[in-house]
Amino acid sequence: MADNDKQPTEQSADKPATTKAAAPAKKTSSASGKSTGSAPKAAATPPPVPKQKSNALLWVVVLITLLLVIALGAAGYWLWYKKGDNSAQLTAQQEQQTTELARIEQENGQLQQQLAQLDRSRQELADMVSQLADKTTQLQRQNQQTLSQLNNIEGRRPSDWLLAEADYLVRMAGRKVWLEQDLRTAVMLLENADSRLSELADPSVLPIRELIAKDIQALRQVNQVSSTSVALKLSALLAQVDKLALDTFEEPQASESQALSDSVDDWQANLARVWDNIVDDFISVSRTEKPIEPVMTQQEQWLNREQLKLQLMQAQSAAAGAQDELYKASLRHAMEQIAQNFDGENAAVRGFSQTLEQLAQQDMSQELPDELGSAAPLQRLLEKRVEGAFGNQGAGGL
Repeated sequence: MADNDKQPTEQSADKPATTKAAAPAKKTSSASGKSTGSAPKAAATPPPVPKQKSNALLWVVVLITLLLVIALGAAGYWLWYKKGDNSAQLTAQQEQQTTELARIEQENGQLQQQLAQLDRSRQELADMVSQLADKTTQLQRQNQQTLSQLNNIEGRRPSDWLLAEADYLVRMAGRKVWLEQDLRTAVMLLENADSRLSELADPSVLPIRELIAKDIQALRQVNQVSSTSVALKLSALLAQVDKLALDTFEEPQASESQALSDSVDDWQANLARVWDNIVDDFISVSRTEKPIEPVMTQQEQWLNREQLKLQLMQAQSAAAGAQDELYKASLRHAMEQIAQNFDGENAAVRGFSQTLEQLAQQDMSQELPDELGSAAPLQRLLEKRVEGAFGNQGAGGL
């Protein structure tokens, strides 16, 4: 095949030489023809040599080889890229699995902590149940002892129950007086205790009944004003403070100054505006046919309302504590605040002020007794009766 390749090359190299050689001959012949005039024309150039098929086949093979090399390179690059992508995916999956395992371990630790906490709670509940069971057993024994004692004393001395009930009523009356300051209920309880003692038909309880009567009379002489009702009235007045009309009007807004022009040609108008602004700052003239009223800002209005609320709350606290002087002083300051800062011609303000005057006439002072004179003697009598009926053991059980 190498020989075949060389032959066309040699032929193509010899072809120009033949052509160049033929050209001088053509000139000679033409010159001789001109001279002779009858000589024939020189022969034409030799026919071209046909191209061999081996050259085309060589180019086809080279092209196919080049395409195969390109295809192999592309396949190799594709395999290399696919391998790198798979490695990245595997790495990402491994990281995800590691993160998932860490999360599972963390959740497992939290679950273990919760289980430990639940175990501790279960143990605490078990201890509490055990304690409650012990207390229940103890209460059952005490109940059985009490039932046995009741069975023993049933029908023996029913008058002692009336004495115990009277002692209980006197104690409740004392709690109503000093804890709740409910004098009416305390008097009612003392009267019920006296009626229980009267059912005994026992002359030995007459001194105690006399003491109960003195306690009832002492409580009736205490001021019976209800501090709760007064406090509720003051609370209702507190809710109406924000609706009361103040003795004021809105402060007038200052008029805006005239804007100056940027044009140089308007210097006269600008000068006049500057002069008007200066004069307005020093001199202000307003005409009104109404009487002059004080100007109060929004902050002053809020402050006056809050001061009135403060006085009412002080009066409410003093009424609950039976502090008559503080109660009246707070209401007096509240009425002065209304007279100075609120509109006295408004109907709501007048009604508010009248209600305060009525509340100020209430006497909130209460001189409660230090103790009930019938409580201690009645308790001693009850203990003596119980000790005589059941002995020292029975009295200790009670």
